[in-house]
Amino acid sequence: MSSELVRELRSEEFPLADEVWRDYHGMTADPAHDRVFAVFAGGRIVSLARCRRHPDGSMEVDGVFTPEIYRGRGYARKVVRALVVACHNDDLYMYAVESLTALYAEFGFVSIPERDLPPPIRERYTWAAGNMEGAEVRPMRRRAGL
Repeated sequence: MSSELVRELRSEEFPLADEVWRDYHGMTADPAHDRVFAVFAGGRIVSLARCRRHPDGSMEVDGVFTPEIYRGRGYARKVVRALVVACHNDDLYMYAVESLTALYAEFGFVSIPERDLPPPIRERYTWAAGNMEGAEVRPMRRRAGL
């Protein structure tokens, strides 16, 4: 059994996250705005989560991703826990994939109306035209605090 390490990535390690995310909506990390958390097992990144600060100061959680070969081992829970603990001083917002809302609820995220999302986060999903059911994502918020 390989040892696991859960930690925030340093900005010079962001290309490692970008490589893991390559097939996940082409996500990349920006050191000017992002905090990225990873679970390492056997020296490899096996799960990621990103917290992005938008220009208005709002914090968006996204990029929670575990490559298929590493799923079912609790890595996503570990990386989300690390992000929530590190970013607990701010309200956190997200568009959660419907099938993962129970996971995020474990960390204090609750469903909210889309109109309650900060504008920069809401604007990322303008293609859904206010129809979140068709998008299979749910707006969620976690209030600041541990």
